[in-house]
Amino acid sequence: MAKIKPAIDFFLDRYFRVDNHGWERIPDGPCLFIGIHSGTWLTMDAWSLVFSWWRRFGGKRVLHGTAHDVLMAMPGIGPFFRKVGVIPASRETVTAALAAGNSVVVWPGGEVDAMRSWRKRHEVHFGGRRGFVKQAILSGVPIVPVATVGGTETVFVLSEGRWLAKLLGFKRFLRADTAPIVAGLPFGIWPEVLPTHIPLPSKITNEFLEPIHVDPNPARAKDDAYVNEIFELVQQRISEGVARLAAQRRLPLLG
Repeated sequence: MAKIKPAIDFFLDRYFRVDNHGWERIPDGPCLFIGIHSGTWLTMDAWSLVFSWWRRFGGKRVLHGTAHDVLMAMPGIGPFFRKVGVIPASRETVTAALAAGNSVVVWPGGEVDAMRSWRKRHEVHFGGRRGFVKQAILSGVPIVPVATVGGTETVFVLSEGRWLAKLLGFKRFLRADTAPIVAGLPFGIWPEVLPTHIPLPSKITNEFLEPIHVDPNPARAKDDAYVNEIFELVQQRISEGVARLAAQRRLPLLG
């Protein structure tokens, strides 16, 4: 991270003009951050969060990003991810990171979230995935919801391309239900089945919301009613945060 600091500074300050709010709400000790991300394969809003964290804490507090297995296995991309602290989005790796006293950010919606179309740009889609609640309970850490806007404008998703993903067999090979049709640079309009676009310089805003302290009793992880209650609370808070931040935006890209 230190070696690429000039690029990080340009990325945060000039290209995406990133604003981060709510630092004072972050509890001491390891936390499980839950957010939304967008921009298909190149989730610039996610990167804006982890880069901002590194620049603020300078390595004194570690935040691990998480990524899909497909990205972690890609030549060039996978090794870079590992060097900047990204870990696979699996129960084992997240548990180990939290146990080591570090924080982790998870985007439960995965590709359903990242590939969502422009018309859903201010919606929160977790795909019903509640595993993060059980993770917080079993690891005994608070959940910190994160609201984000601006990432959906780094590339415009015209269609999630579910029909194309089904035709190409993505479910079997990539564990993906989408093959988005995008509009952006450098090709205009095209199906993006691999990360090929140049992100547009959209202003990105992140806000750390009030933490949610879960009951650390392991039995709670098997209590469906309790897990659902926390899941709905996290999704609701992020939805409200996104709506508030979106209402403050005046123009696409410019913010």
